[in-house]
Amino acid sequence: QVQLVESGGGLVQAGGSLRLSCAASGRTFSSYAMGWFRQAPGKERESVACISRGGGSLSYVPSVKGRFTISRDNAKNTVYLQMNSLKPEDTAVYYCAATSEYGLGLSPGRYNYWGQGTQVTVSS
Repeated sequence: QVQLVESGGGLVQAGGSLRLSCAASGRTFSSYAMGWFRQAPGKERESVACISRGGGSLSYVPSVKGRFTISRDNAKNTVYLQMNSLKPEDTAVYYCAATSEYGLGLSPGRYNYWGQGTQVTVSS
């Protein structure tokens, strides 16, 4: 089992940057593929990016590709989401999640464990 705690959210102007972190408990962090998801008010949770166990494979949704970068440090049990060129439509609660399933996928249903979320607000 793994527990996840996100941090790094906040208020930023359009065009700005934020770096989200997700710290995981436990000694088997490298056994999990990780993902970032977001949920805006009144909308369903949507995928953002995911990364394989070793960090060698990445996947992004088209709306963030080229602006967001997912990475992980297995020695620190942490996954990151660097967000650049932020837009007002990126405003949402951002969640990290872990999956023990093999392979890499952006479907939220693949993920077993979820953090509490961190708010990101982008002003225009």
